[in-house]
Amino acid sequence: MTSFDNAQTLTFNVGPHHSAAIGPLRMKVRTDGEMVVSCEPDVGYLHRGIEKLAERMTWTGFMPYTDRVDYLSAIHCNLAYALAVESLAGIAVPERAQTIRVLVGELNRLGSHLLAVGHLANQLGAETALMYALRDRERINNLFEMLCGARLTYSYVRIGGVAADVTEGFIEKTYEFVEYLMPKLKEYHDLLSNNRVFMGRLAHVGVISPATAIDCGLTGPTLRASGVKYDTRKMQPYSGYQKFDFDVPVGKGEVGAVGDAFDRYIVRMRELEQAVSIIKQALDALPEGQFSTALPRLFKAPKGEAYAAVESPRGTLGVYVSSSGEKNPARVKFRTPSFAALNLFPDLFKNIPLSDVGTIVGSLDIMVSEVDR
Repeated sequence: MTSFDNAQTLTFNVGPHHSAAIGPLRMKVRTDGEMVVSCEPDVGYLHRGIEKLAERMTWTGFMPYTDRVDYLSAIHCNLAYALAVESLAGIAVPERAQTIRVLVGELNRLGSHLLAVGHLANQLGAETALMYALRDRERINNLFEMLCGARLTYSYVRIGGVAADVTEGFIEKTYEFVEYLMPKLKEYHDLLSNNRVFMGRLAHVGVISPATAIDCGLTGPTLRASGVKYDTRKMQPYSGYQKFDFDVPVGKGEVGAVGDAFDRYIVRMRELEQAVSIIKQALDALPEGQFSTALPRLFKAPKGEAYAAVESPRGTLGVYVSSSGEKNPARVKFRTPSFAALNLFPDLFKNIPLSDVGTIVGSLDIMVSEVDR
């Protein structure tokens, strides 16, 4: 659709299938010359009715569906749902299972952030960075395949623990990978972080103030890039995160303004380094014991409701569950960070150059499967 609203403005679609999009998100953009006057998101092209499907599934049988909420961080979707059900049913998770959850969660964070950085760079024409990201993410996929046989949608976390113990050779291969990755992160910094052209395209672009970030319900790297030091792993620890030593990077406006696209990029780069540190600590401190708590063959959660949240690569991913005491949930509700990010569109995409639209969308790291569900 393209239309001339008047003699000055032009309205056209960016998406739902567009090279600047990471999923079927339609943006109705109105321009005046090369300047964007407004940008209205239109969602629903990826809607699958996952929350309604939960009511027809057993408590344990719904786990594979959670992978599809955010297929780039399926572990965190598994984990948020499992934590909510465990809280409702009073299920204790063995320490070994908790540490394995942290380990695979941070591996998943690495893979997601690498793709986010690579995609953003590709938006600006730096295709080499995307090739680097895909190269390194492939090694993470290999580790997950070794662990559970899947490379994208894992269904590895289960209510009460994880599906299986770590496989033979997994610990050694993971040690090898983190030792490999740390020097590679320097390549990304040399290629992008210290690149004057790259910095120039991101500095002062898409600035989100701390007040706006909080008002819009932002979480994760996008919120922290605006200078707000909030991380669910620190504020509401789960799976034993309180035992791990790691920092929470925040935006400082180093090359532009606090909360701009560069800050969102550099926060993710520094979170890669923190994730590597957490993985090393988890590998060093992996306790002996069981990998799961046994559940009845036909598990029924007691009547009641519960909520749990995890720090996914895109922010706070929350799951609310309600039970009537039957074999299937009465209600499952997901709180996703990407959906909250759409609140920014009316103000963030106003009076900006058209060339900055793809840059800002890439820096927000929106996952459309999270938005629609």
